[in-house]
Order: sequence, then structure tokens, then C-alpha cells
Amino acid sequence: MAVLLDTATPANPATPETPAAAVTRRPVTGSIHSWDLSTGVDGPGTRFVTFLSGCPLTCLYCHNPDAWRMRDGKRTTADDVITEAAKYTKFISAAGGGATVSGGEPLLQPVFTGELLHRLKHELGLHTALDTSGFLGVRATDALLRDADLVLLDIKSWDRETYKKVTGRPLRPTVDFAHRLADLGKDVWVRFVLVPGLTDDPENIAGVARFAASLGNVSRVDVLPFHKLGEAKWDALGKDFTLRDTPSPTPGQVAAAKEIFAAQGLLAV
Repeated sequence: MAVLLDTATPANPATPETPAAAVTRRPVTGSIHSWDLSTGVDGPGTRFVTFLSGCPLTCLYCHNPDAWRMRDGKRTTADDVITEAAKYTKFISAAGGGATVSGGEPLLQPVFTGELLHRLKHELGLHTALDTSGFLGVRATDALLRDADLVLLDIKSWDRETYKKVTGRPLRPTVDFAHRLADLGKDVWVRFVLVPGLTDDPENIAGVARFAASLGNVSRVDVLPFHKLGEAKWDALGKDFTLRDTPSPTPGQVAAAKEIFAAQGLLAV
């Protein structure tokens, strides 16, 4: 997969200097898949969610495989994103929400992500969240993390072989990033996708639960039932959707998974 580096548009003296702009000395741009208003799954309340393009993982259940490559996204300035988000700030604030930078994997574009989080937080006054797999956590500067009020950390599996099967990558970087977030005292919501026959082994779930509980900064766990809403995108891209015949978990299976997290003293929803 070709990886593009953060680049920027020509200098604009009227643009306020932010931490990212101080590094680049020019307005920051990034590759974006889309943006949307979301409720319930991308952080607390109604949120303006920016989905960045590019991801180093190739998750078997990904519902946006069209966001795997940065070059397939739309080159967009941070100004454009902030202008769009500003249209909804009154509504979002009244709904107790905020803004989330998601993907793809936002830390594939750390300068752009840092710019967005900083401006969403300090310019628009919104609660901010970073949605990440943690695989590229080493790219997140302390300044970027300070501007994220919440980190949504996706832990796909605790069993290493299963994690590699699901994502194509090792688990270790996510574990290291989780420890760093704990050391910083950063508020974290862990997100776990329950896939029958793949991630639903009780001991696998218990492993994620024990690890999350050991960190001391995980305030919530989202148990997300596997779905096949992205199947058509896989087909359109000519990719083999290997989970085509995998059913969604039953309500009972979801409840059982939540109980495993709750047994470790975690709030599971």
C-alpha cells in the first residue's frame, strides 16, 4: 500500500497559527473520506465526525474498505473541515456532543489530525475524541493527545493470532499505546467488535476485559455487534469479503460479552 505523507497548501498569512501550522509554516491539508453527524457510537452525544482516508489495518469486517488508501480520499484543508463543523456547533453543544476524528486511521495523518483536534477544541469549543486502533500510536504527539478529551481505542482481539487474522497486523503497538494513554491519565473508551466464530471466544473477551480493567483509565467499553453493512463496498472494490456467511451475534451473545466486561468492573454498553 502506498503511504502518503502529510502535505500542505500554499502559505496563507491570515490563517491563525496552531501547533501544526507552526511546524509546517503553512495551512494543513489532509485526505478525507467523508464527514457526518453521528449519535451514540463515536463518543458521547451528537458528534461531528470526520473520517480520514488511509489505514494500515485491513480488518476483515471493515465497513469502509474504500477508506484504506489515502490517495482515494479527497484532499481537504483543515479550514474546510472547521467551516463545516462550525455550522453545527450550537446544535452539538445543546445535545451534549462534540467532534470526533476517525478513519480509516487518523494517526496515519498525525499533523492533520492534530490540527483538527486543536481547532475543534480551542476554536469551536467542542469536546473532542480521537478514534484509533492504536497501531500508529507512536505518531501521536503529547500535544495531539492533550487536544483529545477522549480516546476511542479499538481492541480487536486479545488472542494474538486472532488479532493478526482480523487486522493483518500485530497487537503489540495497540497495547503499548494503551499503556501510554493510562500513564497520561487520558479518558479511554475501549471498543470491541463481537464477531461470531472469530472474536467471541469467552477467554478472548476476558483477555480484553482484564487488560482494559488493569489500565485504570477506561471509563466505558462499547461491545459492537458485527454487521455486514460494508459488504457492498467490498464487492464494488472487487475484494473478497470472507465474513459474508458469518451471522451477526444474537442479543444473548452480546449480553454475555457485556457480562464478561462487567465482571471486571467495567461499564459495558
